[in-house]
Amino acid sequence: MTYAKNFVKNFNYKKFLVENSALVTLVLLLIIATAIQGSAFFNINNFVNILFNNAIVGIIALGMTIIIIAGGIDLSVGSAAALTGLFTITTINHTGSITLGVLAAFATGIFMGLFNGVLVAHFRVPAFIATLGAMQIFRSMSLYFWDGGGISLGRIGGTPIEHDVLSFLAFSNTRLFQGDLLQRGLPLPIFYWIALTIIMAIVCKKTALGRHIYAIGSNERAANLSAVKVKRVKIFVFMISGALMAFAALVEASRLGSMNAATSGGFYELQAIAAVVIGGTAMSGGRGKPVGTFFGMLTLGVINNVMNQMGLSSFLVGTIQGSIVIIAVLFQMTMSRKEKKF
Repeated sequence: MTYAKNFVKNFNYKKFLVENSALVTLVLLLIIATAIQGSAFFNINNFVNILFNNAIVGIIALGMTIIIIAGGIDLSVGSAAALTGLFTITTINHTGSITLGVLAAFATGIFMGLFNGVLVAHFRVPAFIATLGAMQIFRSMSLYFWDGGGISLGRIGGTPIEHDVLSFLAFSNTRLFQGDLLQRGLPLPIFYWIALTIIMAIVCKKTALGRHIYAIGSNERAANLSAVKVKRVKIFVFMISGALMAFAALVEASRLGSMNAATSGGFYELQAIAAVVIGGTAMSGGRGKPVGTFFGMLTLGVINNVMNQMGLSSFLVGTIQGSIVIIAVLFQMTMSRKEKKF
């Protein structure tokens, strides 16, 4: 009893709130949503839908997290995801090999990450400008090579192909543990997202690479003087993000069985950045964690889900999400000022 009293008395609530702001926000939002919608919202099948619908951008947001922690940003991930998905399905359709399609996806994603990383690290182009230009390049290439249209798995020019490539759909559409409680089961993308979040959390917290990422974001000059290979780490961070983006593109291509040059990946970069900011990662770099981004993405998903259930216009979703992003940034700025005073 005495231990419990001392724990409550000495517990640093302010520190807990700062370090776990994303989780606290999500819990409060869940309580409010349940109070408004009741069992229509608070049921396991609805939670599965929220996780499933946000897994693709959630995976992309994990890569965005380490880029922002390192003091950068990537505006090209949405366009890159579209180009990767289009190239993947094209490869599978023309070769009949799912393995080659997967390899093509990762090769494309990692190369685009390398492209951005070299611009930022070696040529010292500001990340905002470099990735803004890359965003336009990747989207333009998608529109040019695929004539501004889309492509479907198992078809070339509208004609069905002989290869058995439709098994690629199982990568995202397989569901586990179907039963009375889970009526439609758990889709595999949920497991991918959770597993990758855990992996990225371990990388950030337990590895030398993770420590170097935080050091560069906190003070790049000091990190350089401390023998951290800043350029190499920055490039590697963008390449990791590219690999995660490629995986997300694979999930989307498999889930839909198609990709569109004009619309696929639209606004993914903005949603990813919003999830990262809501998750507590500082836009100035040096602070943040993948688990926070996971909760930040779920916060955006819950907002969208509740507004859909309430029959509110989808055009208002951005207003609510944008407001939460601004509040999150203001909260970060306020806490940073208080820390500097001490």
